Amino acid sequence: MYGRDPWGGPLEINATDSATDDDRSRNLQDLDRAALSRPLDETQQSWLLGPGEQKKKKKYVDLGCIIVSRKIFVWTVGTLLVSALLAGLITLIVKTVPRHHHRHSPPDNYTLALHKALMFFNAQRSGKLPKHNNVSWRGNSGLQDGKSDPSVLMKDLVGGYYDAGDAIKFNFPASFSMTMLSWSVIEYSAKYEAAGELNHVKEIIKWGTDYLLKTFNNTADTIDRIAAQVGIGDTSGGSSAPNDHYCWMRPEDIDYPRPVYECHSCSDLAAEMAAALASASIVFKDNKAYSQKLVHGARTLFMFARDQRGRYSAGGSDPALFYNSSSYWDEFVWGGAWLYYATGNSSYLQLATHPKLAKHAGAFWGGPDYGVLSWDNKLAGAQVLLSRLRLFLSPGYPYEEILSTFHNQTSIIMCSFLPVFTSFNRTKGGLIQLNHGRPQPLQYVVNAAFLAALYSDYLDTADTPGWYCGPNFYSTDVLREFAKTQIDYILGKNPRKMSYVVGFGNHYPKHVHHRGASIPKNKIKYNCKGGWKWRDTSKPNPNTLVGAMVAGPDKHDGFRDVRTNYNYTEPTLAGNAGLVAALVALSGDKATVIDKNTIFSAVPPMFPTPPPPPAPWKP
Repeated sequence: MYGRDPWGGPLEINATDSATDDDRSRNLQDLDRAALSRPLDETQQSWLLGPGEQKKKKKYVDLGCIIVSRKIFVWTVGTLLVSALLAGLITLIVKTVPRHHHRHSPPDNYTLALHKALMFFNAQRSGKLPKHNNVSWRGNSGLQDGKSDPSVLMKDLVGGYYDAGDAIKFNFPASFSMTMLSWSVIEYSAKYEAAGELNHVKEIIKWGTDYLLKTFNNTADTIDRIAAQVGIGDTSGGSSAPNDHYCWMRPEDIDYPRPVYECHSCSDLAAEMAAALASASIVFKDNKAYSQKLVHGARTLFMFARDQRGRYSAGGSDPALFYNSSSYWDEFVWGGAWLYYATGNSSYLQLATHPKLAKHAGAFWGGPDYGVLSWDNKLAGAQVLLSRLRLFLSPGYPYEEILSTFHNQTSIIMCSFLPVFTSFNRTKGGLIQLNHGRPQPLQYVVNAAFLAALYSDYLDTADTPGWYCGPNFYSTDVLREFAKTQIDYILGKNPRKMSYVVGFGNHYPKHVHHRGASIPKNKIKYNCKGGWKWRDTSKPNPNTLVGAMVAGPDKHDGFRDVRTNYNYTEPTLAGNAGLVAALVALSGDKATVIDKNTIFSAVPPMFPTPPPPPAPWKP
């Protein structure tokens, strides 16, 4: 039987069923290859070639799943082997040849100073100290606070912070300090994180807010009193009764009674405490239970502040001698703004932006201290805080008018900081005299530096290149430069080449007005008068109060490193809080700007109310 050969020749097919595979194979091999009319491709030839010939001409490699050219296979394997050898050789050279390590750029001065400035708060802690407090010469103290005064309602007043170089716990400046620290964390948490200090600063804030919660009935919706102060310092009239100013003792050794000062009508203190708890509630928003506890306490305090009007430092009281409050209207604006951010409740915003409240707070008139943020006057801080709302959320009517006014006044305050204006004098060394040459200037300077750096970041984040001072336009860089020059002065760029932050640089105050730092921890308990020898000695303090910013130089850039002169050498909580805030604002990379949204976490979406229609036209 013949079949059509597809390649052009006859092909005989043996149809015998019994033919073996060998017979068929033999028949195929006997074919006359000359009969093929055209060349065969390789696959077709492989059917005809014998085993020996096939091995000779095999150009492909069967890898199981694919078939590749032998040449490509050899080249690929060879390349891989050579590459492996080269890689091994390079690794060997890198491991054995000495090389220079490229280190990360060192931290800037502001970051280095920030680490130290935060340590001051560790040294000021009262109560039972945590094991990781890292201040070797401090120990547990004030463990009887509250219990030793039978006349007060709050019996557990252990904890909190000593205010300065003494052992008094003043709620008013302490609350302001916690508000400033919280504000700086809310705005610059990324910078704290980069510096490795975020957990530390949050722990510092919590130590303060935990104590503030003890000073009133924080579980109640209404209260009638606050424990405003623990310890007294009045030494007028020649009294020699042991107290926290007459005695020079380590806090750990105090054995005299520490009276508690309660207030029943203290709007300024209650509103400032409300600001501290409200701002901290945003810092701790991830800890829902604690955050809600802080918010509840802030609401209760603010209601008390509004209902029971009066200044906490009434005439003749101990607080009036040290932290006398000039008014409570600025705290109403400040506390109302913080409660709005913490709760999103518009009633607080309505209060904070009420024109009459702003008028009473001094928003519409100048005065020598206008624009100076301090533990007493919060107006400048409140104006910057509410300008933030206008810049980023712009709530419109009915808030726009007063927010616009606050925004314009913030611009005027920023203008007053610039050297081209004469609102404030400067020393020959360049330090701005915000307190007009009075003692202890640095606490005001650091607050101004913080506001300037922060407002500069607000404008940058809002894609606004600067602001107007009259007809002149100034870049945001000018504000940042002001902040830098002032902080640089404090860190050592001054005529005395002295750092006013203890432990920073090589030349800093060695006779800080501070009881704990000036008395050695030598297991000897010095009594009330026995410690005077340490107060009056000309020797340097045996303990370094790391990070403490002292009160500062005089208006002529002069400074006396004398322990008994507190106007030069005493540090305070409020001063260091402002320093920390300014340092973190200036630290790190300028590309890391503010946290635009966290402060608005509780604020609901805004749908501005349309203004009322105009009155009907009458001819």
